[in-house]
Formats: sequence, structure tokens, C-alpha cells
Amino acid sequence: MTLAACGSSTDTGTETNGEAGSEEVKTKTAAETEEKEKLTMVWYPNESGADLKDARDEIGRLIEEETGIKVEHQTTTDYIIAIESIAQGNADLAFMGAQGYIEANNKSDSVQPLVVSSGKSGTLEDAVYYSWLNVKKGNEDQYKDGEEYSLDNIVDKKFSFVSNSSTSGFKVPSTGIVSYFSEKDEFKDLTTDDLLEGGAFFSEVLYGGSHQGSAVNLLQDRAEVAAFCDVCVNNYIELVEGEMNRPGAVYQVKDDAAEPFNTVAGEQFVSISVTPVLNAPFVVNEETVSEELIEKIRALFLSDAVAENEKIFIPEGSEFTGLFSKSEEGLERFVEVEDAWFDPIRELSK
Repeated sequence: MTLAACGSSTDTGTETNGEAGSEEVKTKTAAETEEKEKLTMVWYPNESGADLKDARDEIGRLIEEETGIKVEHQTTTDYIIAIESIAQGNADLAFMGAQGYIEANNKSDSVQPLVVSSGKSGTLEDAVYYSWLNVKKGNEDQYKDGEEYSLDNIVDKKFSFVSNSSTSGFKVPSTGIVSYFSEKDEFKDLTTDDLLEGGAFFSEVLYGGSHQGSAVNLLQDRAEVAAFCDVCVNNYIELVEGEMNRPGAVYQVKDDAAEPFNTVAGEQFVSISVTPVLNAPFVVNEETVSEELIEKIRALFLSDAVAENEKIFIPEGSEFTGLFSKSEEGLERFVEVEDAWFDPIRELSK
């Protein structure tokens, strides 16, 4: 559990000092970066939920203390809103998946990565989380070939993705599905475009809008198979059988799970496919934030004080609902990352 434990959202807006507001975020220019009055940080729907408000506020508080500039949080209900906000300079900072970062960087080269959360080693070497394909408990035997799980029977099923801009909720699973089935004569011309909507491969395709939404699509029987990631639902579920992040693992929604999982408490699902994914970056728009300010923020993220902050990297056993987890070894921290580190995700689109 090395990346964001994502939340859900029912509102789109801005938060100043943790309070939601309706003030429109105006486009900034490079000339405004010398004496900024505020820094706007945009969040994906996964991290925009009320249950993660305290975690967002803690990050904002630390940045305010370090820079002396007020931080305004822009929460969203759509991946594209977050991507466009950072790319167009309507936001200064963002926390987003690798695919979203690549899309924003394609739109504006001024969008660059600051840091990612490390793996258990405290380095980039194991800085990954996991993309799951899941089915509802009781249906898992339909997706077996002997003792092993197989993708063969996902054809013609009702399938839920997160968003077509999601790394672990679309880009990675869709590429894996195409790679698997394109070796079969019947699907040798299959492309990821064929998976975007029902008819060509799946009987129906839904989009959850967030990883939580995709999971609920599955657990409320709107989808038969659903893609979502481990870290985005870990706050709401518990492992009841098997090994975490391995095919065959059985998970159950906690009885006291926050929205939107409160409607499916006690429901169980099984992961039939598990794929490692590069951790998500915090990114900055270099046209709206001065180089001096960027270095201050980067140094803050890389500091021991942040690595040891129990509201940023949540220790085992803590009841705080946060974005990043610490293993028993306790080495997790933010580490510096460059654009080229995300090239493996770029390759998926070629």
C-alpha cells in the first residue's frame, strides 16, 4: 500500500483552509508567479471525497507553512477536469495518476512531476501499486481455467472501467486485455478503442468516474467484471481470504465503510487479475509557479519531517483516513522523479 488511498466525491469545487467554496479559479499567467497570493491544488475524484478532507488539508497546511502562501484545494468529479486544470494553468499543483500526468504533459510541457511516494524500500525501485480485475464473490469459478484464473470468459460481459484517463482503471487493464486476446484468431485485430463501449468485445461498458465508483458498479450488480486499484479502495475493505494483491484474494467491504461503500457493506469480491502500476506523482505547472517556489515545495515533500508525519504516511494501526500508508519497516517517503520514469506507461499507447 504505497500510493493514495483514494476517496469518492459528490461535489466539485474549491476548498480554502479545508472549507468548500464557489470562487472560480482564474487562469494564471507567468507574470503572476513572482508574488502569488494562493496556490491551487487540484485532486482527482478518487481523492476528492469528504473522508479524505483532513488528509488534503494536512498537505495544504504544510505547503502554506513552508511557502507562506495560502493553498486552495480544487476537488473534482471528473478526471478530465483535473487534467485540464493543471494543463491550462488553472491549477498550480495536482496529484494524479501516471496516465493523467502524461495527458496533461502532452497538452502542456510546463506540467512536470515533483515527487512520487516510494515503495517499501524507500526508493523508486518498488514504487508501485496494483490494478485489479475483479468479480463478485460467488461468480469467480466462471473465470477459471483449471485451478488458475483466466480472462477468457470476460468476453461479452458487462464491464466497468474507472475513466479512460485512468492509469490503473483503464490504460493498464485495457492494454493487458488487448495483449491477451490479440493472440487469438478471433480477436487478432482487437484494439483498446474496441473496449471503450459495448458491442465489439464487452456486452456493455460502464465508467465509475472513480475507483470507488467502479467497485460499487460491481458490488451493486451493474457490472460483472470491474477494474479498480488496491490503494483506492483499501480504506473501505479488508482481506478475508488469500494473499493481498494476488489473484484469488477475497475482499469484503467493512461494515463502517464511508460513502459510497456504505450501500454495499459486507459485500465481497475476488481479484482474478493483478498488475503492478507505477505510483502516481504530485505535479506542478512550471509556468504558474516560480522555480524558487517549486524547489521549496519539492524540498518539503522530500523532507524527513513529511516522511515522519503520521497524517501523510499513515502507520499501521492508525485510525486516520489518509492518502499514503507505511509498512512495518516504515521506510516509505516521497522521492524525486523525472518525466522519463513514466515512459513505460507512455509505451502502452504506442
